[in-house]
Amino acid sequence: MADRDRQSLTGLTDQEAREFHSFFVQGMVGFTIIAIIAHFLVWMWRPWFPGVRGYASLVDGVTAITSMIV
Repeated sequence: MADRDRQSLTGLTDQEAREFHSFFVQGMVGFTIIAIIAHFLVWMWRPWFPGVRGYASLVDGVTAITSMIV
């Protein structure tokens, strides 16, 4: 009966809570690593900050693409 009184609000035992926490942390670390890799790949594809010519180079690229489509 004493063990029942010490149970958490979630209904998990201490061992189950530790196991859930370890899975949660592993998932969060995995997600963070994937997000960092994805951001790095997008940065290599399209840098977020303009180059030396500023946003003019971006406009030139969009103009060239639209002229090829139309």
